[in-house]
Amino acid sequence: MASKTAVMDGTEAIAHVAHKVNEVIAIYPITPSSPIAEHADAWSAAGKKNLWGTVPVVVEMQSEGGAAAAVHGALQAGSLSTTFTASQGLLLMIPTMYKIAGELTPTCWHVTARSLAAQALSIFGDHQDVMAVRQTGFALLASCSVQEAHDLALVGSAATLKSRVPFMHFCDGFRTSHEVQKLEMMGDHVLRAMIDEELVLAVRARAMTPDRPTLRGTSQNPDVYFQGRETVNRYYLACPGIVQEYMDRLAGLTGRSYHLFDYVGAPDAERVIVLMGSGAETAHETVEYLTARNEKVGVLKVRLYRPFSLEHFVAALPKTVKRLGVLDRTKEPGSAGEPLYLDVVNAIAESGLKVKVVGGRYGLSSKEFTPAMVKAVFDELAKPAPKNHFTVGIHDDVTHTSLEFDPAFVTEPENVYRALFYGLGSDGTVGANKNSIKIIGEDTPDYVQGYFVYDSKKAGVLTVSHLRFGPQPIRSAYLVNKADFIACHVWAFVERYKTLAAAIPGGTFLLNAPFPAEEVWDRLPFETQEWIIKLGLKVYSINAYEVAKETGMGGRINTIMQTCFFYLSSIIPPEEALAAIKGAIEKTYGKRGDKVVEMNNHAVDQAIANLHQVNVPAAVTNLQRKPKLIPPEAPEFVRKVTAWIMAGEGDQLAVSQIPDDGVWPLDTTKWEKRNIALEIPVWEPELCIQCGKCSLHCPHATIRTKVYGAATLAGAPPAFKSVDARGKEYAGSKWTVQVAAEDCTGCGACVTICPGRDKADPERKAINMAFQPPLRQQERENYSFFLGLPDPDRTEVRTSTVKGSQLLRPLFEYPGACAGCGETPYLKLLTQLVGDRLLIGNATGCSSIYGGNLPTTPYATNQDGRGPTWNNSLFEDAAEFSYGLRLTVDKHAEFARELVASLREVIGQDLATALLASKQEDETEIAAQRARVAELKTRLQAAAGGTARNGAVPAGDGAATNGLDHRYGQLQGVADYLVTKSVWGVGGDGWAFDIGYGGLDHVLASQRNINLLVLNTQMYSNTGGQCSKATPMGSVALFAAGGKAIGKKDLGSIAMTYGNIYVAQVAMGYSDSQTVRAFVEAESYDGPSLIIAYSHCISMGFDMSKGYDHQKAAVQSGSWICYRFDPRLAVRGKNPLQIDSKEMSLCVDDFVPTENRYNMLKKAHPAAAEMLWDKAQKHVCTRWEILKQQAQMVYTEAVPFEPGVVDEQALAATGAKDVTGHSAGPNMPAGGSTEQEED
Repeated sequence: MASKTAVMDGTEAIAHVAHKVNEVIAIYPITPSSPIAEHADAWSAAGKKNLWGTVPVVVEMQSEGGAAAAVHGALQAGSLSTTFTASQGLLLMIPTMYKIAGELTPTCWHVTARSLAAQALSIFGDHQDVMAVRQTGFALLASCSVQEAHDLALVGSAATLKSRVPFMHFCDGFRTSHEVQKLEMMGDHVLRAMIDEELVLAVRARAMTPDRPTLRGTSQNPDVYFQGRETVNRYYLACPGIVQEYMDRLAGLTGRSYHLFDYVGAPDAERVIVLMGSGAETAHETVEYLTARNEKVGVLKVRLYRPFSLEHFVAALPKTVKRLGVLDRTKEPGSAGEPLYLDVVNAIAESGLKVKVVGGRYGLSSKEFTPAMVKAVFDELAKPAPKNHFTVGIHDDVTHTSLEFDPAFVTEPENVYRALFYGLGSDGTVGANKNSIKIIGEDTPDYVQGYFVYDSKKAGVLTVSHLRFGPQPIRSAYLVNKADFIACHVWAFVERYKTLAAAIPGGTFLLNAPFPAEEVWDRLPFETQEWIIKLGLKVYSINAYEVAKETGMGGRINTIMQTCFFYLSSIIPPEEALAAIKGAIEKTYGKRGDKVVEMNNHAVDQAIANLHQVNVPAAVTNLQRKPKLIPPEAPEFVRKVTAWIMAGEGDQLAVSQIPDDGVWPLDTTKWEKRNIALEIPVWEPELCIQCGKCSLHCPHATIRTKVYGAATLAGAPPAFKSVDARGKEYAGSKWTVQVAAEDCTGCGACVTICPGRDKADPERKAINMAFQPPLRQQERENYSFFLGLPDPDRTEVRTSTVKGSQLLRPLFEYPGACAGCGETPYLKLLTQLVGDRLLIGNATGCSSIYGGNLPTTPYATNQDGRGPTWNNSLFEDAAEFSYGLRLTVDKHAEFARELVASLREVIGQDLATALLASKQEDETEIAAQRARVAELKTRLQAAAGGTARNGAVPAGDGAATNGLDHRYGQLQGVADYLVTKSVWGVGGDGWAFDIGYGGLDHVLASQRNINLLVLNTQMYSNTGGQCSKATPMGSVALFAAGGKAIGKKDLGSIAMTYGNIYVAQVAMGYSDSQTVRAFVEAESYDGPSLIIAYSHCISMGFDMSKGYDHQKAAVQSGSWICYRFDPRLAVRGKNPLQIDSKEMSLCVDDFVPTENRYNMLKKAHPAAAEMLWDKAQKHVCTRWEILKQQAQMVYTEAVPFEPGVVDEQALAATGAKDVTGHSAGPNMPAGGSTEQEED
């Protein structure tokens, strides 16, 4: 039977095999492995069957540890089972992996190898994770390409059944997992021929069953445990031969030959590189180039790494080899060498070969590995004394491990067509290019390759698509560095990046320009014009945004630009290309409805009509150069390090320029000035009601309000706007709403939320969107002046109101979140309220990526240098990590108080008493305490110098130098903890509801003053929109393709059962005043608090400018209920639960059709949608009634939370502090207000 060719990425290639040869698939989403599971889940939901005619069960667990355990159970019960994971997820599986291997249980797992979080997290590819499990007893099988990932997934699945050794098949994360290639698919006939039926039956026969009862997992003693571990030796000794047996069988079936170690190169090679993974493809290409020029070099590709077969390794080497360069894509500090290197050294030693072996590291976190670097290794091997333990691909100017290489060295064949596309995250560029690759791969005999470089920030950042097309298989596992065609989909990128650096002479440049075609050339910067003329490039422009607007596409320009690419490149005839594009549109967007398909088709038709060739003159016409990326007044670190990363040239930074321990400076997003918004909000002062809502709801802190004295307007730019401030407390002051035009993302949330309207023209609001480019310069000047205006005194601002809170400077600004993000406004508000004394422990997720992703960080400092201090530990342990922060803050504060008490005579009785007595219940008291601490430090410094203001240093036990001086230093080190600190654990619902729930529950039960903020998007937003326990019934998410069949977890109600936890559920779009109040109350509560915040997300499927409307509708339908539960009220004999939502005014089926996550189910399974939505309505009504009953309960006496504590009177009589907390925060009475402020 002829093989079928297809175009797909590595994850889909693996999924095709895994879904066919397994019955139970237990997973947990983690980048970059998630798509494998998503494919499997979608196929099972569609009823696609495996080899045995049954539909595999795909289940999502609460963590990777849970997934591994579920697979373990499935295997022991006699199932064919697998999982997919990477990085930290794989580490969580290690204990179970030991068990599975120890029990000789056949399984083949699939891993997209990824970096581990060390000094920093990285989602990109290397071998750190797979090398961390090499000791577990799993066989490790490595793929180098998309085709190999498809083939070896089957080899591992077959070999495990016969060997009884569990397998972990892996490929490089992103470089292989997400690379799109043309490959030959294996049909069911190949799979059946590879999977031996009798071995499947043997798995069944070994199953745990009461029909044949056995006992497993015993506890053994010293007398037999050692012997038991040695019983497995024969299985591991036989394993390599079994793997080769199945590789040979596959070769007979498909013609594709594999070996445990595959050698490529000169038969008489003297220098050989040994490596595994995608780097072997680059080495293969380089070796073919060099051997064609008579170089005696070769590459040995490692496929089966564990068990490591010394015999097969030595047999694969050419007899003539003199030097081996072993390359590891991992780092093991403190070891004698990296893993593969040590195995090769041992193999050479045991075999008695006289071969020099050196080792090196390359490619960590998807660092580029090019033919130039391969050649550098070969060149090093040719030296009399080659460097050992080297690195290649970086500049190590600290320990001098790096090899020099020539970037100009290229090996790519001339007949490969290469294209680069610069796009904006979420604008559809990547999706369109994937369709282009499939069209070319399926409609022509050409081989294709697509690789997509993403920033790990959210939507709205640079994406670069690297496409290759050619008549031979493409092994170039590295980025395109010479391009026939370059497209820039965002005008701002021309001014910011070297978009034409890879252009070849005579190439084509396609530009999306928001200007008429006749103006495009003169608007290009000097450098761009010069480069175009020098290379003789053909330049074309289209105003794709205008075409998208006219055809109803909004900001999605992908199909428009894709159409232009096919028209200009002529890789296939334009008529055929257009038909193929429309076919791809139907396939890609059909599930979203006919209207979406029609709009895309209309955009295709309009694209060519609006495409224009730009006339290129003989000389440059624009003498204006690109603006400097970073101004000279920026800090040195920003100029010398951050700026390089911002320019896309971080690869050029040396080791000495990078912080040793992963500590990076705050307050750097302000230097980025991305200019990605085509339209920005413009303030109309005469319509403004000065509510502050625009500022509060702005997801990116780019629209701000300020009240200031009229005198400070002197020197204001001509276009700067102001109006008299409203309110008696601001009499005589001015009010301004100012936009940071260069930082704005153009989401439009501020316009949607703005209540100020022109009565004569209701469409005109106090804020309206306008074209950004003509406004940029004047708004740059206006914003600079605005920032220079004095901030209000925090002690004089009523921070518990929306307007008051928005007069405070946000210490979280310009995050790289999706435009219109529903999470970031809550974080911004938190920093406005307590940012100058805030510690954050952030769970991995969206909030950790836009919160701590390089090159710039959004957390900022105030004029005194204070600001939030932030750390991301892991996904699963943010609550416990934050708890550790709280424990230390409390201990330091306690120690400081002890030292103050013991040094009263030195620092002064009055100061000591004031320091220890300060309640710090509002901003005034906090400011006073800060002043006291400053005075304390001054006195300590004076005392340490022998000039204590309070007289002579008193004698005591131990001399002053041995006793008191020691305490001076100790108190200096912890004095700042005498000012109250606010500790918050932050994360999404995946953390709080699933993987981190156990820790969250434990921390909430601790009675410590710790706050937990759950940014609830009702799905795993960071990994692509997978189902969590917060996902609503009847909605579609990844791993809930048929609609979520059960209700969401009610985390708030669970927390309320403890009785002593402050709990609030908020939705800023429904009631921003309730949201502000909840944050103030939670902060003021001297005990654990939990805020669950409704956070709309782009994955919900609606216009993000309307996010707050959707929040409001969710509350009005009862799908989300806003409330506050304050235990302080119970102590006072009042019901602690206050419901802030009004009675439901919408039905569930009024709300859910407005979002695609629900509509997708209606379109695919109408009956199921109707049934689930009806069920959801009943669930909502029941939940509402239960809460109402709880809120109506009569509390006639204080509720005891601790033995012996019954009410305030009893507390007062004993003099004890109320353990549930009674101190209020800034401007907020204890227990909070039960009155609703007008929204």
